[in-house]
Amino acid sequence: MSSLLDKRRAGVLLHITSLPGSEECGDLGLEAYNFVNFLHDTGLSVWQTLPLGMPHGDGSPYQCLSAHAGNPALINVDWLVNRGWLKNSERCIDCQVGHEFSKSCLISKAFYGFQSLANAAEHLEFEQFCRDKASWLDDFALFIAFRNVFAHMSWNQWPTELKQRNPDALKEARHLLKEALQCIKFEQYVFFRQWHELKAYAAQQGVLLFGDIPIFVSYDSADVWANREVFKLNAAGDMDVVAGVPPDYFSSNGQRWGNPHYNWGYLQNTGFKWWLQRLESQYEMFDILRIDHFRGFEAAWEIPGNEDTAKNGKWVTAPGRELLQAIQQAFPTLSLVAEDLGIITPEVEALRDDFHLPGMKILQFAFDGNPNNPYLPMNYERNSVVYTGTHDNDTTLGWYGYLPEADKQRINDYQGWSNIPMPNALIHMALGSVSNLAIIPMQDILCLGTADRMNTPGTTEGNWRWRFEWSQLSGDKASYLAHLVRIFGRSPK
Repeated sequence: MSSLLDKRRAGVLLHITSLPGSEECGDLGLEAYNFVNFLHDTGLSVWQTLPLGMPHGDGSPYQCLSAHAGNPALINVDWLVNRGWLKNSERCIDCQVGHEFSKSCLISKAFYGFQSLANAAEHLEFEQFCRDKASWLDDFALFIAFRNVFAHMSWNQWPTELKQRNPDALKEARHLLKEALQCIKFEQYVFFRQWHELKAYAAQQGVLLFGDIPIFVSYDSADVWANREVFKLNAAGDMDVVAGVPPDYFSSNGQRWGNPHYNWGYLQNTGFKWWLQRLESQYEMFDILRIDHFRGFEAAWEIPGNEDTAKNGKWVTAPGRELLQAIQQAFPTLSLVAEDLGIITPEVEALRDDFHLPGMKILQFAFDGNPNNPYLPMNYERNSVVYTGTHDNDTTLGWYGYLPEADKQRINDYQGWSNIPMPNALIHMALGSVSNLAIIPMQDILCLGTADRMNTPGTTEGNWRWRFEWSQLSGDKASYLAHLVRIFGRSPK
């Protein structure tokens, strides 16, 4: 859809939470700008992150409380102090009860500082932000306020009049919770101000921001609570069927995600308005967007709600062609990437190719001995994005360590040499491929093993917490990477 992906480029996959720093997780402060500088200095022109939404308790950025809202945990507190809305001394007062509560506490204090100390232009900007985002922000703020009142219970467990969105009950709640709603909206205002400042700086440095859209949204989200007709729910608002994927490379039982399926008939009858609003929010934030589980635009795996695993499901078709036509018409310059991993049919490939969307090539999937394997570099097309591995894979060094010797020899035979150690051998192969865009996970650049992987699909513990330190980039790692980016023609310089 856009020419951004028609040029040879290279980039890094690193979520914001994985940035270094003294806080509980990485944020949009100084280290984010330092990372942009690192990318610029090494000739890398793309920074890919995971979704930036507000996650549930497990921290997964693929199960968020809103398809539009940003994660307040990514807000940088120094930014609030520098604007005078928060006193530095307030950072250490009665807020040490866990990171999420602490950050929320500090932002609440900054909101009161903003109310009394912000200048007229900033007040007007906040008011304009609330008006511009009202189509999703009003419901999101009320959803989060209720969630806080009801101790984070899912919306389907709230009192009936709130669960069913009784107009009088919602009107009364908006009045009673007016101050809390304004504070929640302020959180989002701050998040988006910080993000757009970072985006502007990245643009100055020639770095494109590459985002990720989960195809499905979480059941316990403002989107489902406020837009029930968009989803396949029964009269009580519950799910009789849930989304996931059948058994594949990542999991022998498949993955039972538990997300609601879309009511595609309603969406199509409304001109895909809900989807276009979702894309508009993300297009404002990113230069490039990956549609996670793209094959769900052709058909999605529907699992009975009473099944514990994803094995016993069925494929249900979707109007992906009509949706992509609507997206193309609404956003003619939007650069989309299709996450086309897993069980891919000729119909999915046709949908991807007819809209000229680059698919993903994963080198860790390439070496099974089949010369027709689509992940082997000799089978790539230029309109593709090559990765050594994804956030769902082991690190390349960890993956290689578990390979049988015969598979290791196959890799050596394919590349024609064996003296370049892992993971540099796969980095070399990715950057040297014909794919227009090559993305390297930061763990591979740092030569890290299994202990440093980001996520293990099918598990709920210990994921999404990995962070790096600048000291891990010591030696010649950065200069070696810059050398490869340059000799393979991927540097904008």
